[in-house]
Amino acid sequence: MKDSDIHHIVRILKKELEHGEMPVVSHMAKDSPDPFAILISTLLSLRTKDEVTAVAAERLLALADTPEEMLKIPEEKIARTIYPVGFYRNKAKTVLTASRDLIERFGSKVPDNLDDLLSIKGVGRKTANLVVTLGYGKDGICVDTHVHRISNRLGYVQTKTPDDTEMALRAKLPRKYWIIINTLLVFFGRTTCKPISPLCSYCPLARYCDRVGVTVSR
Repeated sequence: MKDSDIHHIVRILKKELEHGEMPVVSHMAKDSPDPFAILISTLLSLRTKDEVTAVAAERLLALADTPEEMLKIPEEKIARTIYPVGFYRNKAKTVLTASRDLIERFGSKVPDNLDDLLSIKGVGRKTANLVVTLGYGKDGICVDTHVHRISNRLGYVQTKTPDDTEMALRAKLPRKYWIIINTLLVFFGRTTCKPISPLCSYCPLARYCDRVGVTVSR
């Protein structure tokens, strides 16, 4: 694809999203952009389906929607509450560790910058960027497996890892698309540009896509 095609691609994906369902954390941020809720929900979402994350996050945040309230809940109860999210026992520990860190180091406030967020145990770049972008509306680029795969498949970047993709996108993606790009590509990756056998025959981006690495499609 040509770099200038990104404007057409974003416009098309926005129209596609109008008829679909936002990723769970994006949807939550749209309704109520609370940084703590977004942090906790994103921690639960790792390696977990959206429909499971949505229910688990709602249950947990109904019990505790601040770091102080979260620390009052026993770890075992948190684990039971968020089950069956993937690695629910480890995530229960991470939720408590993060909540304690927020109280002790940040005055109970979720940081609004990447460096501080990344200093919290269990918080990686994906989580940190989602908090910054969806929780605070600040510029950032959240790269997960969908964003990494599709950016390379289109031919917009040529990178080996999600972290490399984030840096490449920061260098060339127009800033006005930074916040929205994760929501658009996660939705598109789940519905059309799938990891295996993408639906190329009726893809709305087919005319722009280089189909890098695609050997089998439908």
